[in-house]
Amino acid sequence: MQSYNFSAGPGVLPEPVIQQIQKDLAAQEHTHTSILEISHRSPQFDAIINHAQEKLRQLMGISEEYAVLFVQGGGSLQFEMLPANFATHQGKIAVLDSGNFAHKAALAADAVGKEADILATSRPDKYRYLPSLPANFQSADYDYLYLTTNNTIEGTTYHQDLLPKTDGRLIADLSSNILAEPYQAQDFDAFFAGAQKNLGPAGVTLVVVKKDWLADQQPENIGPMMRYQNYVDKNSMYNTPPVFSIYALGLVLDWVDQEGGVPAMYARNQAKAKRLYDYLDQSDFYQAPVQGAARSLTNVVFTTSNADLDKKISQEADRAGLHNLAGHRSVGGFRASLYNAQPMDAVDALITFLDQAKKENQ
Repeated sequence: MQSYNFSAGPGVLPEPVIQQIQKDLAAQEHTHTSILEISHRSPQFDAIINHAQEKLRQLMGISEEYAVLFVQGGGSLQFEMLPANFATHQGKIAVLDSGNFAHKAALAADAVGKEADILATSRPDKYRYLPSLPANFQSADYDYLYLTTNNTIEGTTYHQDLLPKTDGRLIADLSSNILAEPYQAQDFDAFFAGAQKNLGPAGVTLVVVKKDWLADQQPENIGPMMRYQNYVDKNSMYNTPPVFSIYALGLVLDWVDQEGGVPAMYARNQAKAKRLYDYLDQSDFYQAPVQGAARSLTNVVFTTSNADLDKKISQEADRAGLHNLAGHRSVGGFRASLYNAQPMDAVDALITFLDQAKKENQ
């Protein structure tokens, strides 16, 4: 039976990448070590990390104005590192509270002694729409504006044409739709992405920061592991980096490139999402709460409006080989994650299953 992984993270990996990893788990003839054992001080790993940096620059058009870093601790650590390093003048950041992770980022900034000002929020409406930048927003009052491009839990996205217009600094969490659709790197002063959604396995977080902005900072009362400049100075090897995760991320970047780059991923993701949304929109059994241009291409959220039935159907889906369809515990319902490596066959199998479940439960 063919099975598909719809998990929001760790998410589905390309099959060729998994096959390459299987080959490299054995000791290599030239290094006499497995990729799991390779030293981060070796020439082999220098080649791996430098290749990953350059491949990402190529795929996203990242200029030398930016540093490309690989950091541990997941996106949640970035909620703290970013304000600690960059909210050093006003001591204050502006946040568009569009989902659970944006809200957590605001709370984390407060926890490290910076003031997070939530300019707009859709939290009272269960984050079913994207909050907009207020007309009276004064960027000079803040060190930067922070947003989450794709809200993994709630299924909404600030697509490239929906990004807020500001004459100040902009930082974004791109964790769940990086490389899935085109974003211009130069639109951001910094951005990050936890690898486990669309870049590779868990264990490493990509951070891209504008070098001149970083040089202008004098962060106080933070330890060396929290300082981005130490990662810049040591090529992301201030301490032992997540060697395997960076290696696997590089393989995923190679796969994206070989498949046609971000434009090809975007076209595929639009087609996959359209097919699933079209099915949901014509259904009188399932409902997709997010409407219009804010719909996510990578995380499609829907429900039957009956929590017990949602749970029953998601359990049946798992037995049918459609795994991890249950929505986040804070939202319920279903969530189908359609990351770059998710094939159209998975969408077709899901629609066939949903249609059968409707007939059996309506």
